[in-house]
Amino acid sequence: MPKRRLTAPVALAALFLALTAPASAAAAGRTTDPTLPGPVFKTVTDKNALLSLQTFGRPDGKDMVFRISGSVYANIEGNALEPGLRHGQKLFGIEGYNIRRLYREPGTAKLYQLSREIVFYTDPADPTKILREWKNPVDLKTYPVVPINNDTVNFGPFDVTPSYAGPPTRQLHDETVWTSDIPVRTDFGSTLGEKFGLVGGVYAAQEMFDFFVDDREAAARAVPGKVPSGAMKTKIAWSRTSPWAPFMCLAESEVRGQLTYHARSWSLNSYADVEPWIRAEVDKNHPLYRSAPGAPGASENSWSSFHAKQLHKGATTWAGWCAANAR
Repeated sequence: MPKRRLTAPVALAALFLALTAPASAAAAGRTTDPTLPGPVFKTVTDKNALLSLQTFGRPDGKDMVFRISGSVYANIEGNALEPGLRHGQKLFGIEGYNIRRLYREPGTAKLYQLSREIVFYTDPADPTKILREWKNPVDLKTYPVVPINNDTVNFGPFDVTPSYAGPPTRQLHDETVWTSDIPVRTDFGSTLGEKFGLVGGVYAAQEMFDFFVDDREAAARAVPGKVPSGAMKTKIAWSRTSPWAPFMCLAESEVRGQLTYHARSWSLNSYADVEPWIRAEVDKNHPLYRSAPGAPGASENSWSSFHAKQLHKGATTWAGWCAANAR
């Protein structure tokens, strides 16, 4: 049989197919990241669940930030430490953030909030001045200030089925509002072998959160079957009562009193949206906190973080650290 010659149009078409076929095949074979939460998020129908899940992380699976700004006050029964330390005295500002992502356990409908948080103690008169040391008004010694640097802070898994329901909400003016109050009790004397001067070695605190979302934002982002991009515009009011921070070297069992944290928080799309002065400090001294964790793991709070990083997991004691760092 004689060979057939390709005409110019046919030859060009063949060349186009030859060039595009490999790319098309590669695209067809590309797999979606199995940890992205979108396919699970799309199954949720309850409006409150759609809203609350978006405070755990972006439905598109990218990192988001909750910027944190507030103050820390002394809460002293009977004002017993006056005049050195007065009840109600503002001791510190706090400025920082929590960076988080919504993570899907591959092959399941289980979602996690994965996060890290870095919050700096600042001059009570200047919120942009990060404190490096603090003079204890009880023993008159000066100690290094250790920021809140918790790696990681995780919640979950949440079994997110189509019937998954969120917390009850209220309508206050033009906002949808809900609350989360968390009593915390951890026996560090037993779990870490370090009492930190806490009464009975037990850390007891109360964390209280109020969430606020504009009704127009809520209506736009709580649509069943849709996966919104970006972070939901959310405001949070946060309060915490807890023992003296470990770097303060005040034993709760001897110096009776507590700290009251009062702060507000607001969502940002990414780390790039955090103010430059905070990013400069993080980039220089805490680069781990520029992104959320990649997989579930154990959580920290200020005390377990201090135990891991300052006490080197028990290589030294809290009392020993205070003695070595006092001046």
